[in-house]
Amino acid sequence: MKTPIVVLLLFFSVSCVSAQEEIVTSFGEGVAVATLKDDGLDEISGLACSRILQGLIYVHNDSGGEAAVYILDSLGNNVGKIELLGAENRDWEDIAIGPGTDGKSYIYVGEIGDNNAVHDEIVIYRIPEPSTRNPTSQITPEKTILKYPGGARDAESLMVDPISGDIFIISKRDSINTLYRLAAGKFGSSEEELEELIKLPLTSATAADISADGSQILVKNYLAIYYWKRNPGESIVQAMSRQPIELPYSPEPQGEAIGFLPSGKAYYTLSEKRFDLEPVLYKYTTK
Repeated sequence: MKTPIVVLLLFFSVSCVSAQEEIVTSFGEGVAVATLKDDGLDEISGLACSRILQGLIYVHNDSGGEAAVYILDSLGNNVGKIELLGAENRDWEDIAIGPGTDGKSYIYVGEIGDNNAVHDEIVIYRIPEPSTRNPTSQITPEKTILKYPGGARDAESLMVDPISGDIFIISKRDSINTLYRLAAGKFGSSEEELEELIKLPLTSATAADISADGSQILVKNYLAIYYWKRNPGESIVQAMSRQPIELPYSPEPQGEAIGFLPSGKAYYTLSEKRFDLEPVLYKYTTK
Protein backbone atom coordinates (compact mmCIF):
# COMPACT_ATOMS: atom_id res chain seq x y z
CA MET A 1 0.00 0.00 0.00
CA LYS A 2 1.69 3.18 -1.19
CA THR A 3 -0.76 5.94 -0.24
CA PRO A 4 -2.03 6.48 3.32
CA ILE A 5 -5.81 6.23 3.46
CA VAL A 6 -6.42 7.26 7.05
CA VAL A 7 -8.77 10.01 5.92
CA LEU A 8 -10.96 7.44 4.18
CA LEU A 9 -11.51 5.25 7.23
CA LEU A 10 -14.94 4.84 8.70
CA PHE A 11 -15.34 4.95 12.45
CA PHE A 12 -17.09 2.02 14.05
CA SER A 13 -18.39 2.09 17.60
CA VAL A 14 -17.94 -1.22 19.35
CA SER A 15 -19.54 -2.32 22.58
CA CYS A 16 -17.39 -3.79 25.31
CA VAL A 17 -18.02 -7.25 26.67
CA SER A 18 -17.58 -7.01 30.44
CA ALA A 19 -16.09 -10.49 30.75
CA GLN A 20 -13.34 -9.48 28.33
CA GLU A 21 -12.74 -5.98 29.63
CA GLU A 22 -11.00 -7.25 32.75
CA ILE A 23 -8.38 -9.00 30.60
CA VAL A 24 -7.93 -6.32 27.97
CA THR A 25 -7.26 -3.44 30.33
CA SER A 26 -4.07 -5.19 31.43
CA PHE A 27 -2.39 -4.18 28.14
CA GLY A 28 -0.50 -0.93 28.58
CA GLU A 29 0.24 1.83 26.10
CA GLY A 30 2.80 1.26 23.38
CA VAL A 31 6.47 1.75 24.25
CA ALA A 32 8.94 2.54 21.47
CA VAL A 33 11.64 -0.12 21.72
CA ALA A 34 13.50 0.52 18.46
CA THR A 35 13.73 2.78 15.45
CA LEU A 36 14.58 0.89 12.26
CA LYS A 37 17.47 2.53 10.43
CA ASP A 38 17.84 -0.04 7.64
CA ASP A 39 16.90 1.68 4.37
CA GLY A 40 16.04 -1.71 2.91
CA LEU A 41 13.20 -2.12 5.41
CA ASP A 42 11.12 0.93 4.63
CA GLU A 43 7.84 -0.72 3.55
CA ILE A 44 7.28 -3.36 6.19
CA SER A 45 3.70 -4.59 6.03
CA GLY A 46 3.87 -7.82 8.03
CA LEU A 47 5.31 -8.95 11.37
CA ALA A 48 5.36 -12.27 13.22
CA CYS A 49 7.33 -13.36 16.29
CA SER A 50 9.24 -16.62 16.13
CA ARG A 51 7.72 -19.46 18.13
CA ILE A 52 11.03 -21.38 18.13
CA LEU A 53 13.85 -18.83 18.38
CA GLN A 54 13.29 -16.56 21.35
CA GLY A 55 13.48 -12.84 20.65
CA LEU A 56 13.42 -13.00 16.84
CA ILE A 57 10.85 -11.25 14.65
CA TYR A 58 10.05 -12.02 11.00
CA VAL A 59 9.10 -9.13 8.70
CA HIS A 60 8.80 -8.43 4.98
CA ASN A 61 8.40 -5.52 2.59
CA ASP A 62 5.33 -5.12 0.43
CA SER A 63 4.74 -4.60 -3.30
CA GLY A 64 7.79 -4.89 -5.50
CA GLY A 65 10.12 -5.73 -2.64
CA GLU A 66 12.51 -8.64 -2.51
CA ALA A 67 10.90 -12.08 -2.13
CA ALA A 68 12.47 -12.48 1.28
CA VAL A 69 11.60 -12.71 4.97
CA TYR A 70 13.89 -10.54 7.08
CA ILE A 71 14.87 -11.46 10.62
CA LEU A 72 15.01 -8.79 13.33
CA ASP A 73 16.06 -9.06 16.94
CA SER A 74 13.94 -7.58 19.72
CA LEU A 75 15.73 -4.23 19.35
CA GLY A 76 14.88 -3.98 15.67
CA ASN A 77 18.31 -4.87 14.30
CA ASN A 78 18.35 -6.71 10.98
CA VAL A 79 20.17 -9.97 11.72
CA GLY A 80 19.44 -12.01 8.59
CA LYS A 81 17.01 -13.02 5.91
CA ILE A 82 15.40 -16.00 4.23
CA GLU A 83 15.11 -15.78 0.45
CA LEU A 84 12.08 -17.53 -1.06
CA LEU A 85 13.35 -19.02 -4.30
CA GLY A 86 10.96 -18.93 -7.23
CA ALA A 87 8.53 -16.65 -5.39
CA GLU A 88 7.40 -13.19 -6.47
CA ASN A 89 6.59 -10.23 -4.26
CA ARG A 90 3.80 -8.69 -6.29
CA ASP A 91 2.22 -7.32 -3.12
CA TRP A 92 3.08 -9.23 0.06
CA GLU A 93 0.91 -7.85 2.83
CA ASP A 94 1.13 -10.03 5.93
CA ILE A 95 3.00 -12.88 7.58
CA ALA A 96 1.96 -15.42 10.22
CA ILE A 97 3.30 -18.35 12.20
CA GLY A 98 1.28 -21.55 12.47
CA PRO A 99 1.32 -25.32 12.34
CA GLY A 100 1.17 -27.55 9.30
CA THR A 101 -0.76 -30.81 9.32
CA ASP A 102 2.55 -32.44 10.29
CA GLY A 103 2.61 -30.44 13.53
CA LYS A 104 5.74 -28.50 12.59
CA SER A 105 5.93 -24.70 12.89
CA TYR A 106 5.77 -22.77 9.62
CA ILE A 107 6.05 -19.20 8.37
CA TYR A 108 3.15 -18.24 6.11
CA VAL A 109 3.50 -15.25 3.76
CA GLY A 110 0.45 -13.67 2.15
CA GLU A 111 0.68 -12.45 -1.44
CA ILE A 112 -2.76 -10.97 -0.87
CA GLY A 113 -2.54 -7.25 -1.66
CA ASP A 114 -4.63 -6.07 -4.61
CA ASN A 115 -5.40 -2.36 -4.32
CA ASN A 116 -7.61 -2.24 -7.40
CA ALA A 117 -9.08 -5.75 -7.07
CA VAL A 118 -7.84 -6.79 -10.52
CA HIS A 119 -6.05 -10.08 -9.82
CA ASP A 120 -8.07 -13.26 -10.07
CA GLU A 121 -5.62 -15.17 -7.89
CA ILE A 122 -3.66 -14.66 -4.69
CA VAL A 123 -0.93 -16.85 -3.21
CA ILE A 124 0.03 -18.11 0.23
CA TYR A 125 3.67 -19.17 0.55
CA ARG A 126 4.91 -21.42 3.34
CA ILE A 127 8.36 -22.26 4.65
CA PRO A 128 9.46 -24.17 7.77
CA GLU A 129 10.32 -21.91 10.68
CA PRO A 130 14.12 -22.00 11.21
CA SER A 131 15.34 -24.01 14.18
CA THR A 132 18.80 -22.39 14.29
CA ARG A 133 19.93 -18.78 14.17
CA ASN A 134 21.31 -19.00 10.65
CA PRO A 135 21.53 -15.35 9.54
CA THR A 136 20.96 -16.02 5.82
CA SER A 137 19.37 -18.89 3.95
CA GLN A 138 17.53 -19.75 0.74
CA ILE A 139 14.54 -22.05 0.44
CA THR A 140 11.95 -23.01 -2.14
CA PRO A 141 8.56 -22.45 -0.50
CA GLU A 142 5.40 -24.49 -0.72
CA LYS A 143 2.49 -22.47 -2.08
CA THR A 144 -1.24 -22.56 -2.66
CA ILE A 145 -3.06 -20.40 -5.20
CA LEU A 146 -6.36 -19.03 -3.94
CA LYS A 147 -9.45 -17.37 -5.32
CA TYR A 148 -12.22 -15.51 -3.52
CA PRO A 149 -15.85 -16.45 -3.96
CA GLY A 150 -17.44 -13.65 -5.94
CA GLY A 151 -14.28 -12.18 -7.45
CA ALA A 152 -11.09 -10.33 -6.55
CA ARG A 153 -10.56 -8.62 -3.19
CA ASP A 154 -7.84 -6.53 -1.60
CA ALA A 155 -6.52 -7.82 1.73
CA GLU A 156 -3.64 -7.10 4.10
CA SER A 157 -4.42 -9.39 7.05
CA LEU A 158 -3.36 -13.03 7.39
CA MET A 159 -3.48 -15.28 10.45
CA VAL A 160 -3.18 -18.99 11.20
CA ASP A 161 -5.08 -20.76 13.97
CA PRO A 162 -2.55 -22.67 16.11
CA ILE A 163 -5.29 -25.08 17.21
CA SER A 164 -6.92 -26.07 13.90
CA GLY A 165 -4.16 -24.97 11.52
CA ASP A 166 -6.76 -23.15 9.41
CA ILE A 167 -5.60 -20.07 7.50
CA PHE A 168 -7.64 -16.85 7.70
CA ILE A 169 -7.63 -13.75 5.50
CA ILE A 170 -9.52 -10.52 6.22
CA SER A 171 -10.55 -8.24 3.36
CA LYS A 172 -9.63 -4.57 3.50
CA ARG A 173 -11.39 -2.21 1.10
CA ASP A 174 -15.04 -3.18 1.58
CA SER A 175 -16.94 -0.95 4.01
CA ILE A 176 -17.42 -3.90 6.36
CA ASN A 177 -14.49 -6.31 6.22
CA THR A 178 -15.03 -10.02 5.60
CA LEU A 179 -13.33 -13.02 7.22
CA TYR A 180 -12.31 -15.85 4.86
CA ARG A 181 -10.85 -19.28 5.58
CA LEU A 182 -8.73 -21.96 3.95
CA ALA A 183 -8.98 -25.23 5.87
CA ALA A 184 -5.61 -26.53 7.04
CA GLY A 185 -5.84 -29.74 5.02
CA LYS A 186 -6.30 -27.81 1.78
CA PHE A 187 -2.96 -26.04 1.92
CA GLY A 188 -0.66 -27.49 -0.70
CA SER A 189 -3.41 -27.95 -3.27
CA SER A 190 -2.63 -26.33 -6.60
CA GLU A 191 -5.68 -24.07 -6.40
CA GLU A 192 -8.48 -23.57 -3.89
CA GLU A 193 -11.40 -21.21 -3.29
CA LEU A 194 -11.56 -19.44 0.04
CA GLU A 195 -14.61 -19.94 2.23
CA GLU A 196 -16.48 -16.75 3.14
CA LEU A 197 -17.33 -16.73 6.84
CA ILE A 198 -18.58 -13.58 8.60
CA LYS A 199 -18.58 -9.79 8.38
CA LEU A 200 -16.51 -7.98 10.99
CA PRO A 201 -17.44 -4.65 12.68
CA LEU A 202 -14.47 -2.76 11.21
CA THR A 203 -13.02 -1.54 7.95
CA SER A 204 -9.60 -1.11 6.33
CA ALA A 205 -7.98 -4.00 8.21
CA THR A 206 -4.20 -3.90 7.69
CA ALA A 207 -2.90 -6.74 9.93
CA ALA A 208 -3.99 -9.59 12.19
CA ASP A 209 -2.60 -12.25 14.51
CA ILE A 210 -3.65 -15.07 16.81
CA SER A 211 -1.70 -15.79 20.00
CA ALA A 212 0.40 -18.95 20.14
CA ASP A 213 -2.09 -20.69 22.46
CA GLY A 214 -5.04 -19.64 20.27
CA SER A 215 -6.82 -17.73 23.03
CA GLN A 216 -6.41 -14.16 21.76
CA ILE A 217 -7.04 -12.51 18.39
CA LEU A 218 -5.84 -9.12 17.13
CA VAL A 219 -6.89 -7.12 14.06
CA LYS A 220 -5.70 -3.58 13.36
CA ASN A 221 -6.41 -0.82 10.90
CA TYR A 222 -4.75 2.58 10.62
CA LEU A 223 -6.58 4.00 13.64
CA ALA A 224 -7.21 1.20 16.11
CA ILE A 225 -6.42 -2.29 17.36
CA TYR A 226 -9.30 -4.69 17.97
CA TYR A 227 -9.17 -7.65 20.35
CA TRP A 228 -11.21 -10.81 20.84
CA LYS A 229 -10.84 -13.28 23.70
CA ARG A 230 -11.41 -16.85 22.51
CA ASN A 231 -12.90 -19.23 25.04
CA PRO A 232 -11.82 -22.89 25.29
CA GLY A 233 -13.51 -25.02 22.64
CA GLU A 234 -14.56 -22.07 20.50
CA SER A 235 -13.77 -21.71 16.82
CA ILE A 236 -12.28 -18.51 15.42
CA VAL A 237 -15.67 -17.67 13.90
CA GLN A 238 -17.49 -18.13 17.20
CA ALA A 239 -15.01 -15.87 18.99
CA MET A 240 -15.01 -13.17 16.31
CA SER A 241 -18.80 -13.14 16.12
CA ARG A 242 -18.74 -11.17 19.37
CA GLN A 243 -18.04 -7.46 19.41
CA PRO A 244 -14.30 -6.74 19.82
CA ILE A 245 -12.69 -4.51 22.38
CA GLU A 246 -10.37 -1.68 21.38
CA LEU A 247 -6.80 -1.95 22.72
CA PRO A 248 -4.20 0.76 23.28
CA TYR A 249 -2.54 1.95 20.06
CA SER A 250 0.24 4.47 19.50
CA PRO A 251 -0.65 6.15 16.19
CA GLU A 252 1.75 5.39 13.34
CA PRO A 253 2.19 7.09 9.94
CA GLN A 254 1.09 3.90 8.14
CA GLY A 255 0.87 1.00 10.54
CA GLU A 256 0.40 -2.27 8.66
CA ALA A 257 1.96 -4.88 10.97
CA ILE A 258 1.05 -6.50 14.28
CA GLY A 259 2.11 -9.65 16.10
CA PHE A 260 1.86 -11.33 19.51
CA LEU A 261 4.88 -12.49 21.45
CA PRO A 262 4.70 -16.28 21.95
CA SER A 263 3.65 -15.75 25.58
CA GLY A 264 0.59 -13.76 24.50
CA LYS A 265 1.47 -11.20 27.18
CA ALA A 266 2.60 -8.54 24.72
CA TYR A 267 2.29 -7.55 21.08
CA TYR A 268 4.31 -5.44 18.65
CA THR A 269 3.25 -2.98 15.96
CA LEU A 270 5.37 -1.55 13.17
CA SER A 271 4.74 1.00 10.42
CA GLU A 272 6.00 1.52 6.92
CA LYS A 273 8.26 4.55 6.49
CA ARG A 274 6.13 7.57 5.59
CA PHE A 275 6.54 11.35 5.64
CA ASP A 276 10.31 10.86 6.23
CA LEU A 277 9.52 9.24 9.58
CA GLU A 278 11.63 6.16 10.33
CA PRO A 279 9.63 3.03 11.28
CA VAL A 280 9.32 2.57 15.05
CA LEU A 281 8.83 -0.82 16.69
CA TYR A 282 6.25 -0.44 19.49
CA LYS A 283 5.69 -3.01 22.23
CA TYR A 284 2.48 -3.28 24.27
CA THR A 285 2.88 -5.34 27.43
CA THR A 286 0.47 -6.61 30.06
CA LYS A 287 0.82 -4.70 33.31
